[in-house]
This record gives sequence, C-alpha cells and structure tokens, in this order.
Amino acid sequence: MTGDTAYALGKQFHAALAAGDWAAIRSLLHPDATWTLPGDNAVSGTVAGADAVVRHAQKIAGYGLNFELLHVLVSRENVALSLHNTARRDDAVLDEYLSTVCRLRDGKIAGIETYLSDVPGMNAFFV
Repeated sequence: MTGDTAYALGKQFHAALAAGDWAAIRSLLHPDATWTLPGDNAVSGTVAGADAVVRHAQKIAGYGLNFELLHVLVSRENVALSLHNTARRDDAVLDEYLSTVCRLRDGKIAGIETYLSDVPGMNAFFV
C-alpha cells in the first residue's frame, strides 16, 4: 500500500464517521477488524468484527460528537487520524485531542486503536 492510498483511506474513514455513513465505514473494514479505546466508560475496551466496529462507531457518534480532523498521518504501512473531538450533553462537556491509529491489511482497516489526551474527561462524558 502506498502512502497516497493510506492517506485516502484515512480521509474516507473520517468522512464516513463524521457523516454517519455506516455502510461506507463497513466497506473500509477487514471482516475481523478490531477497535480499542482506553478508559473505563460506555465506549472503552475492544470490539471485534467489522459489524461490531460499525456498531461501536454508531454508539460513539450517538453522543453527538464533532469529529474535527486535524491531520492524516501515514507511516510505511498504516494511517493515523489526529482529531479534536468535542460534544456537550446536559452538564457534561467533551473536549479531547486524540490519535486514531488504523492498522491496514490488504487495503482495508484491520485494527483501530485510539489514544486520548483526557481519559478522565472521556470517562466522565461517556456514561
């Protein structure tokens, strides 16, 4: 996979997530894809399987997040999204910076791991 291909895949993933285009996200995932998030809250832990990853994205988006893309970063074999996620819910506020690292295999996303700037804030928001 070239850097251009990885970059395009990262942009497509972000665009689909921001638009709530679950079918597009599903089309970008390897059947055995996983997604891991830190913390101890309603969206923490690891989900496995493309359908579970899509349901997880739906759950996260269901909290009303704004997924601001800051940068798409490519390595030799993978892609990472640098994001600024914000949201408000009642008296809870989410304002975090994160990197979502996507391991790629055969032109699709095989694994996603999210790194956060504010795990306690995430724990307080995703209840």
